[in-house]
Amino acid sequence: MSFRVALSGGFLKPDGSPAYPDFDISPLERDPGVELVRLSPGPLITQEQMAGIDALILLGESFVRDSIAPDGRLRLVARYGVGYDQVDTVACTEAGIAVAITPDAVRRPVAVAILTLMLALTGRLIVKDRLTREGPAGFAQRNAFMGVGLAGRVLGSIGLGNIGAEMFRLAAPLGMRLIAHDPFADRALAESLGVELVQLDEVFERSDVLTVNCPLNPATLKIVSRERLARMKPTAFLINTSRGGTVDEAALAEALEAGRLAGAGLDVFDPEPPAPDAPILKAPNVIATPHALSWTDQSFAAIGASCIDAVLAVREARLPNHLANPAIRTAGRYFR
Repeated sequence: MSFRVALSGGFLKPDGSPAYPDFDISPLERDPGVELVRLSPGPLITQEQMAGIDALILLGESFVRDSIAPDGRLRLVARYGVGYDQVDTVACTEAGIAVAITPDAVRRPVAVAILTLMLALTGRLIVKDRLTREGPAGFAQRNAFMGVGLAGRVLGSIGLGNIGAEMFRLAAPLGMRLIAHDPFADRALAESLGVELVQLDEVFERSDVLTVNCPLNPATLKIVSRERLARMKPTAFLINTSRGGTVDEAALAEALEAGRLAGAGLDVFDPEPPAPDAPILKAPNVIATPHALSWTDQSFAAIGASCIDAVLAVREARLPNHLANPAIRTAGRYFR
């Protein structure tokens, strides 16, 4: 019996061509023991689609309890990325299904995206591009749009995990003071990075640039709340590349409109895509990107390779690396 691997519908364009050609699926195509199944597009993976499937490589679609086929064959959901808020990991664990993510592949690209937004905001990149295009009249206004130097300023993070730690590593030469809030932080890691661990309210109060680097779950839903935004300096910037649901978007738009924050860099929204007339897109000093700032040829190739590694591990009855549901280790389905 062949090992049947499904690719969720988002991997194909409407014309049937690959949506992400840097994802090299040839190792699976060349494997005589693997049968590739391309699913039709849709926001939700269905039981019917999962019937007779051993492994699923999942893009942005939702995988819920009712997605699990009763045949008990599915052993892996390999998430193409690191966010897995759309996957019911509890149901997967109960059904003996491993959920794998790709942290190694996204660590550097997302950290670079954060620094890109920070440098663009503090350097007033967008407005200076506009001034240049206005010719002499724009050049005459340069002194009204001074940038913000970063040496000695405070870079804060909500979260000191995979991406937060990499961001601090890359930011080290800038001479900023580094703080983070993370109740699960590795204190030895924080010390090695020169990061001061602080309470949640303190990271809002002290940061000149505050970045959100935590997963979306019930504990972090709107962790950047109206009340906490009010604690930030009016000269501070907020950057979010994690998940849109971690930020109270309406409250952020109001704070920006009222001049209670200097600016925001957002690669994620709630919902996605945001409506063209969403208040956050009309707020001043916002740099918005479509949940794609970290997308590069290299990152997508690496994410795909990690997913394929997970598929091949499961085919060999091994647990894949980078489990989003580590409780699966005691589920008894994997034996090597």
